[in-house]
Amino acid sequence: MAPSSAPADPGPWPAQWRGLVDDAAVFPPGDVPLHDATASWSARREEWYADLVGTFVLKDTDLPLVCGLGAPLSVVVTGGAGQVAGPLGAAARLGLEVAALEIALRDPDDLAGNVRRVVAALDHARDEGTLADDVRVHVEVPGPATPAWLAAADEVAAAELRLKLRLGHVDHDLVPDEATVASWIDAALDRETSFKGTAGLHRAVRHDPEGGGMHGFLNVLVATQVLWDGGSVADATDALRQRDGEALAATDIGSARRWFTSFGSCSVTEPLDDLVALDLITPHPAEDS
Repeated sequence: MAPSSAPADPGPWPAQWRGLVDDAAVFPPGDVPLHDATASWSARREEWYADLVGTFVLKDTDLPLVCGLGAPLSVVVTGGAGQVAGPLGAAARLGLEVAALEIALRDPDDLAGNVRRVVAALDHARDEGTLADDVRVHVEVPGPATPAWLAAADEVAAAELRLKLRLGHVDHDLVPDEATVASWIDAALDRETSFKGTAGLHRAVRHDPEGGGMHGFLNVLVATQVLWDGGSVADATDALRQRDGEALAATDIGSARRWFTSFGSCSVTEPLDDLVALDLITPHPAEDS
């Protein structure tokens, strides 16, 4: 009997990779023009790998330019706590779906106090009806895990917000080292606070482009699992240093996505290509070459 020419059903998208990548194409180093980035988002909704992507990330100042975009948005607040209400009100008037809010602390001398000001602004927005209770709020606390950083993380956890960890930089000298990242993840898990990553996590495995070390998103997932399973910060640091993709791919990361929820990337295809190359995702048969 001749084999059927109909492609096999690829099955449901694997839960551990669903919504892993937030589309941050408009941010460096991609810097894709907003119109082109939104067009790519819309076209991707019909692709077999659409479920890999979670939200579309943009600045609050760009909200008026995406009216009608049918995408869940992660809105990056470009000002301080006082700038929270305005963009949320604008999004509501424009009929946009805000799924997440991202805000970086701006007062390094009073990180915990800065979080409290953010929380107060969020409470005001909820009272005004412009911030829904199910909107995820990620707070980026700058610097290493000093006592001041940990105190700010305490405030984030107490308010049931989430952390945002900056894991890369266009200047390789400013990329946090493995021990710093491991300490951040450990602090998040110690407070049972989920987090997202941003910057630099285009590839699955740690690598050294142009002489600078860049973290891999699979390394971060494995390090998160190691810590959740009771491993030490040193163990997690070793996982972040691992450059053997097959070894990382063979590690059970069953609980890691509960905590490491997503990462912003200016590329969707690079993370996808790595997941396929490591046999962690099976392409739709129609897409095989």
